Amino acid sequence: MADRVTVIGWDGSPLTEAARAALGAATLVAGAAHHLALPEVPPAAERIRLGSVALAARRIAAHRGTAVVLADGDPGFFGVVRTLRAPEFGLEVEVVPAVSSVATAFARAGMPWDDAQVVVAHPRTLRRAVNVCRAHSKVAVLTAPGAGPAELGLLLEGVHRTFVICEELGTDRERVTVVTSDKAADHTWRDPNVVIVIGGPAGPGTPGDSGDWIAGRGPAAGPRGWCLPAEEYGGGLGEGETDLLRAAQLARLGPRLGDLVWDIGCGSGAFATEAARAGAAVLAVDRDLAACVRAETTARRHGVQVQIVHGTAPHVLEDLPEPDVVRVGGGSIAVVSAVADRRPQRIVTHAATRDDAELVGRELTEHGYRVECALLQSVALDTRAWTETERSVAFLLSGVLPDREDPAP
Repeated sequence: MADRVTVIGWDGSPLTEAARAALGAATLVAGAAHHLALPEVPPAAERIRLGSVALAARRIAAHRGTAVVLADGDPGFFGVVRTLRAPEFGLEVEVVPAVSSVATAFARAGMPWDDAQVVVAHPRTLRRAVNVCRAHSKVAVLTAPGAGPAELGLLLEGVHRTFVICEELGTDRERVTVVTSDKAADHTWRDPNVVIVIGGPAGPGTPGDSGDWIAGRGPAAGPRGWCLPAEEYGGGLGEGETDLLRAAQLARLGPRLGDLVWDIGCGSGAFATEAARAGAAVLAVDRDLAACVRAETTARRHGVQVQIVHGTAPHVLEDLPEPDVVRVGGGSIAVVSAVADRRPQRIVTHAATRDDAELVGRELTEHGYRVECALLQSVALDTRAWTETERSVAFLLSGVLPDREDPAP
């Protein structure tokens, strides 16, 4: 094992005295090509071109001498330190930090970033990174080849965003470009780059508005509760939108940051709004234009981002991006079947009769879902006289796809 491993962050500034001293004593240096070209790298040191950090870590672990790893930005922020400290390599490291590329990107844009989401996009996580960009008004994306500005723009089709694209930060080739998301695919971008994605409502009550006490996505503003009472939506909710039914549906689906939720038959937009308050990206679908308008108004009033899709299911679903979880609030058995064909991790719906519930349950089972059904009955009481004011009965059905119970991050 290497006698000593020092990780040096590099942001284009002159190296600190500590960094120069560590490099001067190094017998092995790992880094990108521009790092290995630095004049402070000892000519006699073994050099490793840093591609796979895991492969480099194995070579460092087997090295007898003093190793240095050079990395762009702060190596402890979505950087190489996490991999090097993994138990399988047994490396103890010292870190010489630098300004992170995210901090530098926001500085170039002249913007604060304590209220921003920060995500890493590579081919495996690109879809979930895009979902965060759909759901939040300020996101920094650390990109990778095959998951850069062009791919982000293509997957954000139908959602208007502004991209601030910062290429090769800290080098003499640094470039900052501002484009709309729909134009990002028209250009070729240099790696590495950071994309600041901006857009959508960001007023009082926005879940992403962290105020001045917590970084990133703060707690949801507005009234407390995972499921808000009907009066928060101006009343007039449909029979499939009662408070307790919505609460049960949310509990079954568990929408979270990085998810894309479909809400089919969105009605007033109450469920869509609550899924968005949980941090998920939401597509709200309804064939009734008035419902679409109301759902959009509801989302705006609560400061969340919901993309509205006007059209009739199942046909309108064909061109929508892949969902993680789906609520079918309205539609026929054909809609449930079309949703199941897209293989979301979880599906939830409800039925008014046992016969209808059995039909839906069989359809989900035939598609490979593990199905649960519960009869929900709620009775609202006027506590002044303890008299019944409203009664609701529904069969709640949920399906879980066993091979997708633990989705990729």
